[in-house]
Amino acid sequence: MIRLLSTRPITATALLLWQRQYAVSAAERLGSYASEDMTNVDHLVIGGGVVGLAVGRQLAARQGNTLVVEKNRGFGMETSSRNSEVIHAGIYYPKTSLRTRLCIEGKNMLYKYCQEHNVPFKKTGKWVVAQNDEQAEYLRQLAEHCADVDVPVHMVSQKQAKHDEPCVQAHAVLASPTTGIIDSHALMSALHQDLTERGADLAVGTEVQAIHRDDTGGYRVLVATGDTDVPYMAVRAASVVNAAGLWADRIACMLVPDDHEWHSKYKLHFAKGRYYLHTNSSNSPSISVQRLVYPVPDKQITSLGTHLTLDMGGAIRFGPDLEWVSSNTDYATDGGEPIKKVAAAIAEYLPMIQAKDLAPGYTGIRPKLQLPGG
Repeated sequence: MIRLLSTRPITATALLLWQRQYAVSAAERLGSYASEDMTNVDHLVIGGGVVGLAVGRQLAARQGNTLVVEKNRGFGMETSSRNSEVIHAGIYYPKTSLRTRLCIEGKNMLYKYCQEHNVPFKKTGKWVVAQNDEQAEYLRQLAEHCADVDVPVHMVSQKQAKHDEPCVQAHAVLASPTTGIIDSHALMSALHQDLTERGADLAVGTEVQAIHRDDTGGYRVLVATGDTDVPYMAVRAASVVNAAGLWADRIACMLVPDDHEWHSKYKLHFAKGRYYLHTNSSNSPSISVQRLVYPVPDKQITSLGTHLTLDMGGAIRFGPDLEWVSSNTDYATDGGEPIKKVAAAIAEYLPMIQAKDLAPGYTGIRPKLQLPGG
């Protein structure tokens, strides 16, 4: 087992004090460590979100030791816990794209994992709803695409749609029966348990400061531990996996000079989305919906629109909207589109909704290589 120095979260003030005390850069500090003073691991995973936990779990099953480091005080505190908690079917993207293949394969693997590890999920199904002839034609083309990639979908007649979901307004409906929802926190807890049972370690409150390629073909990595007695630790790893999510570009660029093309080629852009809750007050209309409802997405599929999702308790939430932001830590719920505009977008498929029926819920940030509007 790997000895971990601390699980306390790192504060900006503490890091500043340490940096002033030693007055050297992270790269210089990393270079000062002798080999015998470094912690050796076979696999180092940077980032303790759902991707990092899943990767760490798989690596832990191999020969050698695995360490997952997470800068926050617990796992999955960023994108992994600030999303719609939807298991997507894999219907939107080109047939030959890696995204389509991984989404379809991952969906099947995820349902199986949930069943085997008692992770709460529901195969609710999803409707993509059109409001005019042009959007209806898009749904017909989407149905053909889904047949081509072997994802089950079917068109729903207006009569059947009105019977199944009387609250939903639609000119045409495409149903995706393999779409579902999941308890993302329970999923990450299960992955974390698997990871530790297989002998790997998760170090929270541990932030990567510098990475160097090692002469042996591996990597030397400096981490801030959050421990005031031993604020830094150097790790030598045979392999490193960058699963840092919103911070992945910064981690990658630690390996290259300041003028390297990676700084522009792999620069992340941050798509912030707000989620809204149905207030369910005495003045709000009673809404009963049995499945997820999505509008037709924009042509670039930058966003899937302000859709209706359900949580595991059946509560309705709407979102996300889309606002490009410069900060990957801007989780404020204020700003963005006026709530009347959000309500108007929802009312296209749920006409009884008004602005007074919505309350701010939470926000999430999606890291994208795609430029805003691209």
